[in-house]
Amino acid sequence: MYFAHDLNRAFARPLHTWAAMLRSAWTHPFNLAAGLPPVRMLAAAAEMVERATADYPKPAFGLEKTVIDGLEVEVREELIHETAFCRLLHFEREVIRDDPRVLIVAPLSGHHATLLRETVRELLPDHDVYITDWVDARVVPLTAGKFDLADYVDLVVTHLREIGPGVNILSVCQPAVPVLIATAMLAEADDPVQPASMVLISGPVDTRVNPSSVNQFARVHSLKSLEAMVIQRIPIGHAGSGRRVYPGILQLWSFMSLDPHLHVDAHVGLFKDVVKGELESADKRRKFYDEYFAVMDLPAEFYLETVQHVFHRHSLPKGKMLHRGKPVRLDAIRRSALMTIEGADDDITTPGQTHAAHGLLSSLPASWKEHHLQEGAGHYGTFSGRRFREQIAPRIRAFFRAKR
Repeated sequence: MYFAHDLNRAFARPLHTWAAMLRSAWTHPFNLAAGLPPVRMLAAAAEMVERATADYPKPAFGLEKTVIDGLEVEVREELIHETAFCRLLHFEREVIRDDPRVLIVAPLSGHHATLLRETVRELLPDHDVYITDWVDARVVPLTAGKFDLADYVDLVVTHLREIGPGVNILSVCQPAVPVLIATAMLAEADDPVQPASMVLISGPVDTRVNPSSVNQFARVHSLKSLEAMVIQRIPIGHAGSGRRVYPGILQLWSFMSLDPHLHVDAHVGLFKDVVKGELESADKRRKFYDEYFAVMDLPAEFYLETVQHVFHRHSLPKGKMLHRGKPVRLDAIRRSALMTIEGADDDITTPGQTHAAHGLLSSLPASWKEHHLQEGAGHYGTFSGRRFREQIAPRIRAFFRAKR
């Protein structure tokens, strides 16, 4: 698959260059015919070809400023900790404030951490924000070794230690399970860096609850068959040559197959926006798909172990999860408040799967637990978009401040 994908991209480059030149010529401000409907249609068609044949690199966070108490403040990305597979970033604000510290654990599931740009943006004015910036396994040399689920948990602990005691942790989607494991291990050891609170957004804590099509696909395929279907070895020509991975492009195709009509309609809408000259709407669609199409590869060990424990064995909710050979005791969590957030229209992590964490944290008082089901929100709507900005983010901010 990798060879075929690379070959396809090589053949597509001349077409991409040609389409980009045509689009530029037909939209150039010195082209007096640029505003004519037929020319706009040609420009829109050229853009569709250009985007279909493009490579989509990792976008930048681009969060250079925020507003605090009505004043614009500079923001600088600071590298706090780095391994071959992950970089811990700190969004340092040029102001001294005693705000809650928040570690955002981004999903290692095919998209870059920049997918959570809006999550970071909404928290920045009132919080000291950190995020796990995962490295594309395609560029990690084979000499760096493997990266599995246990390594992920250990890395969460390492990041909590780097930031220090009293940190609030926010996980989006996939990290819910490793975050719970890490918190449980720290709680059992009465470690001072156990999180002050946890917010789990759309995380597959118990996939037996209200199973989605994603869950059902994983359940009916054995680990061996999934390994044969989706695990590839990175070929020569890439920095990670020889590493076994779950390619990001396969993850992207699987996500798009859940609702292909949605993505077709979005690109038809982009074509119409360009033809009509509705620049703001067109630019919004471009930015979303520039991010959505920018994918990264996952280490095979991590992907397969996640499928095994989260979707096949349900190890955590059944109380059978081990970390480095030691049982994971969720009932040890007594000092980390819990908030779960779900989207009523989520077709990836369906409602109930994240809420299941409330029943598993049996030693945590009911007054330390909160749950929010967002009506009208799909998976991505629980951490970005209008509903997130207007209804979810304010609840998260209030929760973090209440649990200080």
